[in-house]
Amino acid sequence: MSTDSPALEINNLSRSFAPCRYRLNGSTMGTRYSAEFYAPLGRNVAALQSRLQHAVDRVDAQMSPWISNSALNRLNRAAEGEWISVPKEMLAVLCRGLEVGELSDGAFDLNVGDLVGLWGFGPGGHADEPHNKPAHSYPAHLAIDVDANTHMIRKRVHLSLDLCGIAKGFGVDELARTLERENIQDYLVSIDGELRASGGKPNSEPWTLSIERPDLHRRDTLIAFDGTDIALATSGDYRQRRFMNGSFVSHTMDSRADAPVENDIASVTVAAPNCMSADAWATALLVKGLEPGIALANEHQLDAVFVQRKNSDFRCFGTGGFCDPDLESHLIQR
Repeated sequence: MSTDSPALEINNLSRSFAPCRYRLNGSTMGTRYSAEFYAPLGRNVAALQSRLQHAVDRVDAQMSPWISNSALNRLNRAAEGEWISVPKEMLAVLCRGLEVGELSDGAFDLNVGDLVGLWGFGPGGHADEPHNKPAHSYPAHLAIDVDANTHMIRKRVHLSLDLCGIAKGFGVDELARTLERENIQDYLVSIDGELRASGGKPNSEPWTLSIERPDLHRRDTLIAFDGTDIALATSGDYRQRRFMNGSFVSHTMDSRADAPVENDIASVTVAAPNCMSADAWATALLVKGLEPGIALANEHQLDAVFVQRKNSDFRCFGTGGFCDPDLESHLIQR
C-alpha cells in the first residue's frame, strides 16, 4: 500500500459559522479513495483522515486476493467441509454476493478466483491465454453454507472466491458509515469511480454525479446528473483488460463460460441505496449482456444504464429510474 500523504483541501464558504467544504483522499485497493463533505469549521481532520483510512484498510486486509494472509485467502485455503470463522464485514459482503449470485442465476459469481488468475488478472497470473482451463465448477451460491450467528462459512466443494466485484463498493459504504458516525450527513465518497452521495451542498443544491465515458484512453464524462442519497457503481470492459492473440480480453469473468466476458456492452452503471449492492449488480448485468441484462434489471426493478459500444460511438439504454426515452440526449458531447 502506498505511504504517500493524504491530500487535504478546506474551503470556508463565507462566514466563520458557515459550513466548510473538506476534501480528503488516500490510497486503497491499488487505487485512491476520496471524501468530500461539509461540516463546521474546526473539525479534527487528521483524526477523521485516520478513521477513513482505517476503514478502507480493514476492507483491503480482509478481502484482498493480493494479501496472502487476508481473511479471503485463508478461507480459500481452508479444506472443503471445514467451518471457518470470518470477520463480520466480510460475512456481510459474502452474504450479499451469494444473494445476487442466486438472483442473477450465476451471472454474478464469487467463485472466479481461479479464472481471474488463469487469464492473468490476479496474483500469479499467466502471461498468455491459458491452455488448460479449469473444469466447470459450482457457482458459489450453490456451494457455500453460512452460519450468520457465529460468522462461520463452509465450502462444500473446492472454491476459489474473489470479492473484487463487490468489495470496492463495500469500501465506499464503509467510508460513508465512518462520516455518518461523525455526524456528517452531507458527503460524496468514492473509490475509483464507485461512489455514494448523501445530503448536498449548503445552498441546498444536490451533488453533481456522473457516469464515465467508457473510453479506452482517457477519463471523461458520458452523462452528468444531479442526485443525493444514492450509490452508483460501474462495471466495464475498458479499464482492466489484456491484449491476447490479437484482441483484448476483459478482467470480468463469466464463470458460466469459464472465460472473460465477451459481448458488446462497454459498461453498466447501477444506482442503489448502498454501493455494495450497486457494485455486485453492475457486474451481473455486464456479464448478462444487453437484452438479458435489461430483462434482469427490469425483473428486479434496478436503476441501470447500459452503454453499448456501436462502432466508434455509444448507445445508452436505461431501466428503472434511468428509463428515459431521451436518455441519449443527456450524453455530453466531446
